[in-house]
Amino acid sequence: MTGFGGYARGWRALAFMGLMLATGCAQTANVEDGNLFAPGIDPKSEAEDGITVGHRLISAGEHELALRAFSRAALERGETDAEILLGLGTANLGLGRLGQAEDMLRLAVEKEGDWPELYNNLGVVLMEQGRDAEAAGIFRKAYALDNGNTDEIRDNLRLALSKTENSDITEENDNDYKLVRRGAGNYVIRETL
Repeated sequence: MTGFGGYARGWRALAFMGLMLATGCAQTANVEDGNLFAPGIDPKSEAEDGITVGHRLISAGEHELALRAFSRAALERGETDAEILLGLGTANLGLGRLGQAEDMLRLAVEKEGDWPELYNNLGVVLMEQGRDAEAAGIFRKAYALDNGNTDEIRDNLRLALSKTENSDITEENDNDYKLVRRGAGNYVIRETL
């Protein structure tokens, strides 16, 4: 009987390998080490920074998860610096929480008053609230701090100025503001249909 048990195990292993090949799972198997299972987690590796994760989640449109990542980063650092406040404000803006977004971005401006990204994103919040004249002043400050180097800030300033000068702006251009983050990548907020 022991010979039959070994024979059955061999067939099960062969059937398992056939199933893995048929479903395409063979690529994830760690066959070189004689292990048929996917590689595990390396507990010695470093976790990705919460701020980086938050920015990636915002870029992916996952604002609620980004909010959690920035909150976790604030807890890990033991303080809330301007970059975390920028991320929290941007995530709240993406969720439509304009009051909270404005509060976070104004705190960030108080802590780090020379980042054009902070002023730009605060201007976007103000535009979303219909406070076009105030937003135009904020965008001017962002543009001056940036020395006119960022197209998104320049476009936002132009839009704010045109809305304050001409209240008959078309609806299609009404929500075409561009958010800017520190580092690589841009956020774009558009009206959902």
